[in-house]
Amino acid sequence: MIVTIPDDFDLQKISDSGQCFRCRQIHDAYRFITGRNVIYIKPKTAVQYHVSCTLKEWEEIWIPYFDLTRDYQSTRNGIDPDGFMEKAADFGKGIRILRQDAWETLISFIISQRKSIPAIKRAIEALAESHGEIIHTEYEDIHAFPTASILSQATDASLASCGLGYRIPYVKHAAAAIAGNHMLLKDWDALDDPSLLSMLKTIHGVGDKVASCVMLFAYGRMSSAPVDTWISKIIEEKYAGRNPFPSYQDHAGIMQQYAFYYIQNHKTEV
Repeated sequence: MIVTIPDDFDLQKISDSGQCFRCRQIHDAYRFITGRNVIYIKPKTAVQYHVSCTLKEWEEIWIPYFDLTRDYQSTRNGIDPDGFMEKAADFGKGIRILRQDAWETLISFIISQRKSIPAIKRAIEALAESHGEIIHTEYEDIHAFPTASILSQATDASLASCGLGYRIPYVKHAAAAIAGNHMLLKDWDALDDPSLLSMLKTIHGVGDKVASCVMLFAYGRMSSAPVDTWISKIIEEKYAGRNPFPSYQDHAGIMQQYAFYYIQNHKTEV
């Protein structure tokens, strides 16, 4: 099926933006996974793409996943006069905030602590391959992200073999909590931002940064702008210690992604 996406949409930048860890480029297509749903997207023209799904799946799963009802071009054009943020947004043009599975996002960002992006990807892929169910596609056989029930029964040794290290107790605590109440993460979607932040932080190993990432990348809370080491450096070096992201309100998370992607590719600037 061919779809048209006239707004900002760069598959390589989305893949490299540090928000999702199982996207892969396979020949001239990009693979994304959410839950047990898999899509392969191949650029056809500047605004047209071949997608490996039905129209129903595209509308119900992938339009929300890629946040395609939001106008990112207008968001970029509305940036306050700000040399750094304007430069970052121009460099990051094409990034979109993905609406990912809350369970996978929670565990992914628990694992992400003190790991490089390549190491995070290896750990999550190993976790899926060793504990997730196989999904058969026309292109490949891959593994779904393991369920909370499966991970709650996993041994420390099996988790250690995936490179989880000191994060094992955190992953097991999260798995036990969600396995005991499968609707918990879905129910939290009804909470306001402060309440959602507080509830996420009841999971062991989840502090402000991880909770903010889950809010942005799983719950679509665009006012959430996670502050990691790189964003902290931007705040100190470019803004004299003043956090610029809250001023963007419901676009703060998008601006954070532009800034994060930019600094990942210009590390000598900070």
